[in-house]
Amino acid sequence: MSDALSEKLTTAAFRAAWLGIRFAPKGIAAVAFVRIADRTYKQNGKGVQQLRANLSQVLPDSSEVELETTVRAGMRSYLRYWLEVFRLPSLSVTDVRTLFVIDNVDMLDEHMALGKGVIMVPGHLANWDLGGAWAADRYDGFTTVAERLKPEALFDQFVKYRQTLGMEVLPLGAPDVIRSLARALKSGRMVALLGDRDIGGKGIAVDFLGAQATIPAGPALLSLMTGAPVLAIGLWYDGEICRGHVYDPILGDEGQDRQQQMLTMTQQLADNLGDAIRKHPQDWHVLQKVWT
Repeated sequence: MSDALSEKLTTAAFRAAWLGIRFAPKGIAAVAFVRIADRTYKQNGKGVQQLRANLSQVLPDSSEVELETTVRAGMRSYLRYWLEVFRLPSLSVTDVRTLFVIDNVDMLDEHMALGKGVIMVPGHLANWDLGGAWAADRYDGFTTVAERLKPEALFDQFVKYRQTLGMEVLPLGAPDVIRSLARALKSGRMVALLGDRDIGGKGIAVDFLGAQATIPAGPALLSLMTGAPVLAIGLWYDGEICRGHVYDPILGDEGQDRQQQMLTMTQQLADNLGDAIRKHPQDWHVLQKVWT
């Protein structure tokens, strides 16, 4: 099969999923996605193998049975995320407000009310898109960055999808992306950046869940440029809803030079995200290599 044909089929499959799954009966779709998750787990492909390796770092003291139970639950959680992504455009504002709950929302409201902007940093946990829809509703939109996907048409689909949820989406790697994010923060907007994968390969080395990894430097850099706080958020599934917890704000220390501030802030972010992952490892959806 040619690359061009493969890309067209991939794009068509995602378009069909967005159009079809959102209108399918929820119960039937949920059962189907659980079966897909279990079948994928049993096939034990590269993604499942990498998830197992990642979770073994998160749960170093778990038995083989405990680890496998978490890996299987992780695949079910991951497929639940995709099911909810496909159905999310059909949800009402009331649905979003009901299905996503932050346990300390007052702290987030207080920081947004200061008018300096907020850099919100979730990991690939539970349903971060639902969290984004909730934040866009509560704070009149926000700005984020999206990894460029192949084929290009699929990337365009994801951008349009997130725009319908109230997000301003900037492509990762665009020459003026940092300046655009800084302008958004200085105008008092929220910026949301996933923080547990160094997709661009230019991150900062940190101790992440007990081993060295690199995570994005963008949140710390933007904070030092604008004065906006970095707020990590943990996400997890709790029955039918997705919950969130906002960690204490991370800010620079004027007593340190700029490079040391970057290192310190990024390590604090890694600690917060690591804590969120340890508490809900089955809801961490990273099937790519993390540690160096």
